[in-house]
Amino acid sequence: MIDIEPLKAWIGRQETAEDVLAPFPAKALSATLDRDDAPASGEALPPLWHWIYCHELPKTSELAENGHARLGGFMPPVPLPRRMWAGGRFTFHRPLRIGEAARRTSTVANLTGKRGASGDLVFLTLRHEIAGPAGAAVIEEQDLVYREQPRPGEAAPEPRRSSGTAVWRREVATNEALLFRYSALIFNAHRIHYDHPYCVTEGYPGLIVHGPLLATLLADLLCRNTDAALAAFRFRAVHPLFVPSPCIVCGVPKGNTVELWAENANGAVLMEAQATIQS
Repeated sequence: MIDIEPLKAWIGRQETAEDVLAPFPAKALSATLDRDDAPASGEALPPLWHWIYCHELPKTSELAENGHARLGGFMPPVPLPRRMWAGGRFTFHRPLRIGEAARRTSTVANLTGKRGASGDLVFLTLRHEIAGPAGAAVIEEQDLVYREQPRPGEAAPEPRRSSGTAVWRREVATNEALLFRYSALIFNAHRIHYDHPYCVTEGYPGLIVHGPLLATLLADLLCRNTDAALAAFRFRAVHPLFVPSPCIVCGVPKGNTVELWAENANGAVLMEAQATIQS
C-alpha cells in the first residue's frame, strides 16, 4: 500500500484565484447547455456555474502527460495515474453576480489512503470558498479519488440501474463538441475528455463526459423546473458516461428537497444528487 504520510504535509495548503465574472463565459456555457437565457450584467450566476471562473492557470509547459497541472505544488504528488472527481457538497449563502469580482480560496482539507479490490486508492478532499463583494457566496467540498492503472483483463464494475420514477426528465445528447466546449470553459486539458487513444490506455472504451458537467446538467434540470433558490447541493459519481451515449437527467421533488440522478441510455445510474431549495 502507498505510504501517504509524506503527502499529509499538504493538508492545510492553500491557493487563491481572482476573477471578474464577465458575461462571455456565462453566455458560452448557456449556449453549451442549449439555453437561451444567459444571465446579464448584475444577474445571478446559476448554481455550479462558478466552475467557469477563478481558474488555476498553469502554463502549457507545466502540464503533466495526462493534461493536468503537474502535482507537487498546491496539489499533493499522489503517485497514482488515474484521477476521478468522485463527488462534492455545496452550501449557497448568496448569489454571485455577473460583472462582480470574485475570489476563490482553496484548501487541501484531507487526504487518506486505502487498499481496495482494484488496488491502491487515495482520497483527497479540497475545500473551496468563492466570495463576492458581499462575502462568502459558495462553500464547496470536492472529493477526488486517485487509482492505479487497470490490470490486464480487469472487468469494469457492473453498473446499477435506477429504481426511481422521474417527475422531471431531460435527455441530453453527448458528443465530442460538447466535451470540447466544456473543457475550454473550465480550462481543463485532461486528455480523457478529448484524446480517445489515451482513454484506451487508461482502460476506458471512449471519451468520458466530465463529472462536473453531469453535476451541472443535474443542477440545470432543477433550474428548468423551479425558480426557487438553492440552499445546498450534493452529488456522488457512480459510473462514467462515455460519448456518444446520451445523458438522461431525472428529478423528483419532495418538499424542499429534490432527488436527482443521471443515467445512460441503458438506464445505468451515472450520478446521484440531492438539492435543498430555500423555503
